[in-house]
Amino acid sequence: MDLRLPESLERIHSVEGGPEWVAALPRLVSDALDRWSLRITGDPFPGSYVSLVVPVTSDDEPAVLKIQFPHDESAHEAEALRVWDGDGAIRLLGHEPDLFALLVERCRPGDHLADAGPEVAMEVLIGLLPRLWVAADGPFRLLDEEARGWIEDIPGSWERTGRRVERRLIDAAVDALAGVIGVTSGVLLHQDLHGHNVLQATREPWLVIDPKPLVGDRAFSVAPIVRSYELGHSEAEVLRRFDRLVDAFDLDSSRAAAWTIGQTIAWAFEGDSALERHVETARWLVEHRL
Repeated sequence: MDLRLPESLERIHSVEGGPEWVAALPRLVSDALDRWSLRITGDPFPGSYVSLVVPVTSDDEPAVLKIQFPHDESAHEAEALRVWDGDGAIRLLGHEPDLFALLVERCRPGDHLADAGPEVAMEVLIGLLPRLWVAADGPFRLLDEEARGWIEDIPGSWERTGRRVERRLIDAAVDALAGVIGVTSGVLLHQDLHGHNVLQATREPWLVIDPKPLVGDRAFSVAPIVRSYELGHSEAEVLRRFDRLVDAFDLDSSRAAAWTIGQTIAWAFEGDSALERHVETARWLVEHRL
């Protein structure tokens, strides 16, 4: 099978296990097509960094086939979609764990919420969040467990990237995470909820995709939205988003700030570089909201 990988997937070649996964993709796709009696109807969707996502038909109905690159953040995506059962999120139509394959609802027209403008996007996200906060336990990874990993990894990432981030932000992130571990509300969390992970649809106006699920404190949920630079990236805009989310859901501001600073710094390191916009977001929150 001749698969044309989107440019966004090229970086997977530099990840451990990436070349092997790319080499296996034709077989994985072919097996998934056979098991579900699918037909590919177009090129892979662009913009996916850790999975191959292609439009297909299933019983003449449009759907999407997703072949995941196996990694911790994508673990239990199918289970999260199953828990949400289409309430604010795309529906899971099938799951083949041995192929790392998901068959999911197709969103049409499929435009990204990020393109709808900051005000529309914030209204939509505020409407979706409480629908995603459902009680859940196993098999999902706990937010506290993930945070302990961030605490362990942040100093090493800082060293590896040449200490390009001021030490006070590293210390603030580690201390903030250590201070919020241990009090969880046990709700299902989408740890990467931003404007490119919400698509325009027909069954509902907007549906969430790519959950990267965790279970824990709902105050954590502001983190990916606050650092979503497509919604505006300046000190004033970041702080305004943070305050609006905290007020909308009556969240503990100090806990929300701690989670946002902690995850944003943990996700600020990529290869040998630090993502400057993530660093700036954390810096503004440390200075004004911690």
